[in-house]
Amino acid sequence: MLFTEKEYEQRVKKTKKRMEEAGIEVLIATHPANMNYLTGYDGWSFYVHQCVIVSLDQDEPVWIGRNMDGNAAKVTTFLSEENIRSYADDYVHSPVGKHPIDFVVDVIKDKGWEDKVFGVEMDQFYFTHKTYQILNDSNARFKDATFLVAKVRAIKSAQEIEFMKRAGKIAEKVMKIGIDSVNVGVRECDAAAEISHAQISGTEEFGGDYPAIVPLMPAGDGIDAPHLTWSDRRYQENEPVILELSGCYNRYHAPIARTVYLGEAPQRMQEITELVIEGLEETLDFIKPGVTCEAVEEKWRNSIAKGGLVDASRLGYAFGLNYPPDWGEQVASMRPKDKTVLQENM
Repeated sequence: MLFTEKEYEQRVKKTKKRMEEAGIEVLIATHPANMNYLTGYDGWSFYVHQCVIVSLDQDEPVWIGRNMDGNAAKVTTFLSEENIRSYADDYVHSPVGKHPIDFVVDVIKDKGWEDKVFGVEMDQFYFTHKTYQILNDSNARFKDATFLVAKVRAIKSAQEIEFMKRAGKIAEKVMKIGIDSVNVGVRECDAAAEISHAQISGTEEFGGDYPAIVPLMPAGDGIDAPHLTWSDRRYQENEPVILELSGCYNRYHAPIARTVYLGEAPQRMQEITELVIEGLEETLDFIKPGVTCEAVEEKWRNSIAKGGLVDASRLGYAFGLNYPPDWGEQVASMRPKDKTVLQENM
């Protein structure tokens, strides 16, 4: 396990407190980051149905997943064997009408939870409409718990922060290699290969993990399309390149974004660079516990406005432990109307 059993128990305890406040008796967490956070479970198994169930009347969560992934649960989690429940392979993409959530329902009935109030992650990537249809064919009542665990995750422990610092060290190396690899005549895919190698190899002290998002590196005519990846196109003279990259350590992320210009940058771009640096420094000096996300964004917006700049996108967001397709925690963004109060260790 990457953390002590005591830390996992504290996470479950905090989650149960939020469940009680929300009137939820049983939580079904399907997002792999939440499954990891609550139990330690890790594996590239999120392409099939899996979940962790937390009930107010049981100390340990219950992990449910594919039979071949059950051993991974034994290796990576703090759970006792009785709380690792796996379904046979004939539930996977079954042509005979069997569905993994049918197995989940059987576990729920076995535990006597069928009449409870359930929380489910209705607006997450890994919770399907079919899942809800099968679960909802019962006497249970359902509430939206999409961000319940993520809000607990937002405040990090000392060990989590250490993991993010290591991810940051990897990210620094990755960005340097990315900048060095982007040159006139180089194929975008070759630069991406160097970046990916750096992300996985990490540093001499510790290796890297696969990030939740692939290298984002739009260039040339695609510069205003920030989520482009790469092609076999060659970089051209006098074009900008955006690099949005992350280091990842034990699933914890530290993303960085930078802009590279291949050649002598235009005067206005150099002026904007100075304004952005000044704005970021002013904003970083302003950030502290007790300040709201919207106040941080307002500080940034007012700073760059002095140079005639307008930024229509959010300034930043919460991130940390995660899996594809996103490293963001989706619970706090530095933008207008987000009144989330920043706390220590967020």
